[in-house]
Amino acid sequence: MVKFKEYKIEDVLTWQPQKEIDPLKIPDLTVQSDVVYPFYGQATLNNGIISYLSLTDRVLNNPEGKPTILIHSNNQNVVYLETPFYLKDGHGATSVLQSECLNEKVALYLMTSIKKVITKKFSYNEKATKIALKNTYIQLPIDDREEIDYGYMERCISELEEERISELDSYLKVSHLENYNLTKSESNALKQYHTNKVIYADFRIGDLFDIHPTKSYGVTNRTLFKTNGKTPVVVNSSIGNGIGGYVDLEPTEKGNMITYTDTTTSEGIFYQPNDFIGYSHIQGLYPLHNVEWSENTLLYFLALFKKQASGRFDYATKFNRKIAADMIVKLPVTKDGNIDFAFMENFVQVQKKLAIKDVVDWKDNIIKTTKQVI
Repeated sequence: MVKFKEYKIEDVLTWQPQKEIDPLKIPDLTVQSDVVYPFYGQATLNNGIISYLSLTDRVLNNPEGKPTILIHSNNQNVVYLETPFYLKDGHGATSVLQSECLNEKVALYLMTSIKKVITKKFSYNEKATKIALKNTYIQLPIDDREEIDYGYMERCISELEEERISELDSYLKVSHLENYNLTKSESNALKQYHTNKVIYADFRIGDLFDIHPTKSYGVTNRTLFKTNGKTPVVVNSSIGNGIGGYVDLEPTEKGNMITYTDTTTSEGIFYQPNDFIGYSHIQGLYPLHNVEWSENTLLYFLALFKKQASGRFDYATKFNRKIAADMIVKLPVTKDGNIDFAFMENFVQVQKKLAIKDVVDWKDNIIKTTKQVI
């Protein structure tokens, strides 16, 4: 039985001095170098990295590249890094934390423990300042000597990593992405594209899909935000695939279709792989003429749909069904003028394999290392 004890964050991690940069002064600080380091700000996207820069050493933090945790006071975002870095001026709003016991796995455990507490304790109006963080308690495992059990933290993260990698391995196999070697048909599609041998034709979206609102029977704000279930609810959002929550209700729509919200921008267009319930303002694209679109062909179409809608709509200019139906997209066609679904299928599969290459290599390397340890 693992025992736990509460510790102040300042008793576990040590606050480091930091050098912050006014973004307006970046041109004056820039130096000619092939070496770039991440520039961190209080952002939630891209792990908090704004850009990569080459600046004078006098504004460089963590020059030795020690394991480091950053905590942003405004949004409670927690970041791990082990490289030198630059830090955007925030009047000391970012805490830079280190410890002799810190490594990647220990950091992941500590970050989870910290985030679990601070996301409930702090908000934008009640910031996670350094003083407030130093007096914040987190729960950590202890050993038989009543000391922090860093070994347990590492084992815990390793077990979770192994479990997730196993799930990833299964997913890649089911998705036929267990390797990134291209099949003959995929290679031909790529060659066809690069040699400009693809034939395109214009299609009106309304001639391909019937566009109408999705059904939301039984869903209210109360059920959406206060109930945990298995059925995803697609809402008026431009993030998270549009999913606003999960409810214990039967789906009203079949998966493998495209949805979009008619009150926001083109960022609200998504492919829905699973059966779902569509909430307010969610439009669905339902294939006409008994044509069965696969996931890959819908993803191909989705990219064109988003491109056509990009920059055209906002809350004042609604993305209504008539406008969507009248949009024209260029799709690949066969010599007889029919939509070339085979090309779209293979082309998207190529993109998936090219994108997954590094993930597969990483997964295989972790599995190989794990087997050697065992």
